[in-house]
Amino acid sequence: MKIAVVGAGAIGGYLAVKLSRAGNDVTCIARGPNLAAIQAKGMSLILEDGTVEDAPNIRGVQKMSDAGVQDVVLLTLKAHQVKDVAADMRALFGPDTLVVTMQNGIPWWYFHKLGGEYEGTPVTSVDPEGIVAANIEVERVIGSVVYPASELVEPGVIKLIEGNRFTLGELDGSRSPRIEALSQAMIAAGFKSPVSKDIRSEMWVKLWGNLSFNPISALTHATLEDICRFPLTRELAANMMREAQAVGEKLGVEFKIGLDKRIAGAEAVGAHKTSMLQDVEAGRPLEFEALVGSVRELGRITGIPTPNIDAVYALVSLLARTLSDKKGKLSIDG
Repeated sequence: MKIAVVGAGAIGGYLAVKLSRAGNDVTCIARGPNLAAIQAKGMSLILEDGTVEDAPNIRGVQKMSDAGVQDVVLLTLKAHQVKDVAADMRALFGPDTLVVTMQNGIPWWYFHKLGGEYEGTPVTSVDPEGIVAANIEVERVIGSVVYPASELVEPGVIKLIEGNRFTLGELDGSRSPRIEALSQAMIAAGFKSPVSKDIRSEMWVKLWGNLSFNPISALTHATLEDICRFPLTRELAANMMREAQAVGEKLGVEFKIGLDKRIAGAEAVGAHKTSMLQDVEAGRPLEFEALVGSVRELGRITGIPTPNIDAVYALVSLLARTLSDKKGKLSIDG
């Protein structure tokens, strides 16, 4: 397969190395030192046991028009970054090109091919101007839930922390020939890539924790373990999750895990800083609309009150604006 990875960072790079080593023609869209490293020597992956896998055949380009038409586009940028590349992505598209969306949170396409009273409703918190929807036809989209954790430790070098599962799903729940072929290509590269008939419910299980633990950690500079063991923040997270569950269930989502078990799972991760806290400390834009604002918006659409989510959204929104206006970052040094 000809596969383009848009966003060759921690997750995109992990995918690129494994897919290239499995014999696929992989091109990474990158920039800066990362692009220079890819062009010089491809990419490398450091596995959990320290073993290094090299993928010297990965091609790196900055302009999508230089990559050419692809069979599959893996979109691995954060949700708030997608609008900036959506128009340029059209250079990668042929009649049958697939776009696999790998963002956290509620995606822009959530109400497409869903059926029912909300069919086609836009999610303006993640695509406020409709730029993404206008440039990526929903017919191309394959949904995905990303479970692994990895990091870009230096240009062109990815370190795998843990995990290899990337669940895939057609938006209408079908097992199409195209998603079966994609799943098999991912499996051949060493990933667990089951095809889900209900990709939205699987997304919600991951989002359920992200919508609470990420903003709470960004505001308090606490780890997952700290949040779960401090009674007041544990209760706040639980209340946010209860509100989100009510919204999800109104939309037909099945939560296959209990709330207490989901919180216990987060606590078991230990003294881990969430991605949003890491972004606060690094001075990067915060991915709060897809994780928190979108659930708040879906609450408005379905008529479900979300007072705890609303309050935390207000606080993290102001934090994001302050950091952006000041071009600053914030950390607590011990």
